[in-house]
Amino acid sequence: MIVYLLALGGGRFELYSEPPEEPGAPPHPDAGRWRQWAHRAYVRWHELVESARRRTSTGPIARWRDAIVRRLAETIAEQRTLWALGQHSEATLLFPATVGDADARAALDRALLAARRHHGLWMLVDTPLLIVSGILAPVPGPNVLAYYLGFRAVGHWLSWRGARYATARVHWTFEPDGSLAELASLVNLPRAARASRVDAIAARLNLHRLPAFFERVAA
Repeated sequence: MIVYLLALGGGRFELYSEPPEEPGAPPHPDAGRWRQWAHRAYVRWHELVESARRRTSTGPIARWRDAIVRRLAETIAEQRTLWALGQHSEATLLFPATVGDADARAALDRALLAARRHHGLWMLVDTPLLIVSGILAPVPGPNVLAYYLGFRAVGHWLSWRGARYATARVHWTFEPDGSLAELASLVNLPRAARASRVDAIAARLNLHRLPAFFERVAA
């Protein structure tokens, strides 16, 4: 697996990758109830997102719901790097060529530690909210709130597990990258001035969602 270390100025770094969005094969029938339920929640949320992206809903409420789903999906997508790390024993960290190996390793360790703390806390918050959202079950139509909270709870658990796994069990290889160094040099430029160069770097790295992610985290 390849993970990209984005330098955002002021000593800030973010981990980034673009693993597949598809839910994948269901767990083995002997897997625990939590894994079975997690997969079902993931599949259902994925279906809602795909439906929202098609923009075929009619009526103001349905269009408003789909817009929220699309926005939430973009935010949740940022966690998939940690989810994927929980399924790999080896990974390569590409980091800006202007950053030393030791600093890249330290930035990776800080990012994984922060992720464990952040997602561990949100697991404790979202799980009770998911239970409470059950009161909306009698409302006609899909219970988007319950699906979203369910996917968030699952997502935070997968992220926490992935960060812990990546710290203790993943064997990391570190490689400097000139394109990431160029991307880091654009952080302090106005968005309009850097947009075309960010797009070119993303195309060079074959990372289609990088421009949108970079603009969010660099703000």
